[in-house]
Amino acid sequence: MKLLVISYSQTGQLNELIDNCIRGIDTVDIDRIEYKPVKDFPFPWTSDEFFETMPESVLEVKTELEEITYKHDKYDLIILGYQPWFLSPSVPTSSLLQEESFLARVKDTPVITIIGARNMWINSQKSVSKRIAAAGGKIVGNIPFIDTHNNYVSAFTILHWMLKGQKTRKWGFLPKPGVSDKDIEGAADYAPILKKAIQDNDFSNLQTAILKLGNISIGSGILFVETAGRRVFNIWAGLITRLGDKPAKRRMLVRLYKYYLVVALFFIAPIVVTVFRLLVLPFVYPMINKRKSYICSTKLT
Repeated sequence: MKLLVISYSQTGQLNELIDNCIRGIDTVDIDRIEYKPVKDFPFPWTSDEFFETMPESVLEVKTELEEITYKHDKYDLIILGYQPWFLSPSVPTSSLLQEESFLARVKDTPVITIIGARNMWINSQKSVSKRIAAAGGKIVGNIPFIDTHNNYVSAFTILHWMLKGQKTRKWGFLPKPGVSDKDIEGAADYAPILKKAIQDNDFSNLQTAILKLGNISIGSGILFVETAGRRVFNIWAGLITRLGDKPAKRRMLVRLYKYYLVVALFFIAPIVVTVFRLLVLPFVYPMINKRKSYICSTKLT
């Protein structure tokens, strides 16, 4: 079997997750590729650089990638690792999914996605699924890894990591940002499941086996915030690209968006989520659970 494992990782966390997921899978021909944009994104970020990527992330604007050298023209399985940026696939990921050379290898090929996210990955996976389906491929498994701490704590700590370049405890007592060390090491729990599916060349029940481990869950509040947040991000991305026709105007609009996001995330969202949980969730709980089951499947489009 020919296996393509391909990813882009600024911090290295995603690559750790992938390596642990495929630990011990050594009886197949593995083509391990870490690709990069021609103009790579900085790490650590500056605040302005970080928020500047929002419009292109949300609108999935393609950036030029360095030439990718594949071992084979065709693979029996592709494992795609990626991160969401601003509730969308990262710019390198969406760019890869618009590369003809990659899409040609996706055609008629099963694909497993491995996600390293803060805590919101649903909208990005929708987009990835659509692009893979449009290329003639099929997602047969999805393994998302998230920061399991409180939404507002993780938003604060992830900025510490992204802007300082240090995956350390802010002020010495806040949790470490990103996916926990325990969950990174625990990614190896998926390796036997993937190995069996690969050995049998049968991926029909792979996602069921992945979910049986019980490590993948979606909070109702997070689901609500992500659904609403995507609409808002689309509006801001459109405004910035339409009105920011000059560098100074774009910088001003991006900064307005940054201030809006801070206020919305830390002040407005907690109130809205509380109202949702108290007044709405009790009446739509069965529907929400059904939606969660659908999201955790490989049918998400």
